[in-house]
Amino acid sequence: MSVFMNPSSSVTATHPLTATELEHLIGQLGEAPAWAEMGVLLGCLGLSWALVRLWRGRHVDPKSIWFGRRIIDGVLFPVLALLLALGARRLFLGDLPMVVFRVALPVLMSLTVIRLTVKVLRAVFPDSQAVRVVERTVSWLAWLATVMWITGVLPIILDEMEDVHWKIGAARVTLRSLVEGSLSAVLVLILSLSLSSAIEARLLKGATDNLSLRKIAANAIRALLLVVGLILAMSTAGIDLTALSVLGGAVGVGLGFGLQKLAANYVSGFVILAERSLRIGDLVRVDNFEGRITDINTRYTVLRASNGRESVVPNELLITQRVENASLADTKMAMTTLVQVAYGTDMDWLMPQLLEAIRRVDRVLPDPAPTVFLSNFAADGLELTVTFWIRDPENGQLAARSAVNLAILRTLNELGVEIPFPQRVVHQIPHPNEVSSSAT
Repeated sequence: MSVFMNPSSSVTATHPLTATELEHLIGQLGEAPAWAEMGVLLGCLGLSWALVRLWRGRHVDPKSIWFGRRIIDGVLFPVLALLLALGARRLFLGDLPMVVFRVALPVLMSLTVIRLTVKVLRAVFPDSQAVRVVERTVSWLAWLATVMWITGVLPIILDEMEDVHWKIGAARVTLRSLVEGSLSAVLVLILSLSLSSAIEARLLKGATDNLSLRKIAANAIRALLLVVGLILAMSTAGIDLTALSVLGGAVGVGLGFGLQKLAANYVSGFVILAERSLRIGDLVRVDNFEGRITDINTRYTVLRASNGRESVVPNELLITQRVENASLADTKMAMTTLVQVAYGTDMDWLMPQLLEAIRRVDRVLPDPAPTVFLSNFAADGLELTVTFWIRDPENGQLAARSAVNLAILRTLNELGVEIPFPQRVVHQIPHPNEVSSSAT
């Protein structure tokens, strides 16, 4: 609230600054005590600059919210400057007229809000074109509120908004509390997103094991921060929190009927992450789609196939249906291929030759060893089933099968073994006239 002491009167007045009062305020800025305040303020700015410089070090993440490319670009610099300025104002409250701090504190507050909003929105929505519009809007509103606060107009508007009120049930809600609650909700949402993003990045950075547990911790922290923030925002707006019991009952009924599938997917997501039956990086087959798990969210799981296509699978499907996991307990995978040779081929001589050729393929494991079986007496030849194991199915199963088939083909060509092709014997029955004429 703007409080101005009229020099000709001992009465404290709360009102927008008149031209005379504004001129007197500008005149005070040129006096010696104001210069002392300026020195204290510059000391706060310099100390905050040094602390940020010491904290961030030489190597800075360009996506960091707290540190920018330059020291003053991040959120940490205006936050530290504002805290130091508030502490200095409280320390020198009886010794200095607090003219410079009256202007500097709202400016630092606006700069903090602008920096926080811009950094968080750019981190959460890096490719959104609407972010620039929101940035400009927030900047204009913040600087307008600063000017209105310094000139004393904003407290008058807030007092008038306090007089506009209505009742929601037993609670009395004013226009001021509603606006402040909305602003608090937006601020809490921005802080929750920034804090949860920073925690998630720190938890998942360089993680090679327990990745699922880290992911569930990040999701739980984000949900907890958002819920606590919204409760605080509702309390700021003057809404009675006892109404949440009725809301909770309504939400429970909605989850039981209309949101049954959505709730099942969310619960299934936390179950998957907690029991670690499926992990990020596993190679799985779900509903005839095979791919590697790239992300497990609270509602769905993302599978990426070797051809680049991605499938978004609801988590409930992973709980209620059969899922083939090729890398749950062991990454080894058995593969088979078929080949036919002509009848009359010496199998006791050929099969060891094929096994030796298959063992020389790079991706074929020596243990378990490959096998060759005479599986069928086909119509055109003897059918052989070749089984071999690989350790890296994520590098392509078709490539491994192709390498084994090429090795088999080269071996058969070198040994002169024929690969039969379909053959049919046709018997021609003579016509009755031809039979009678030949008999004559």
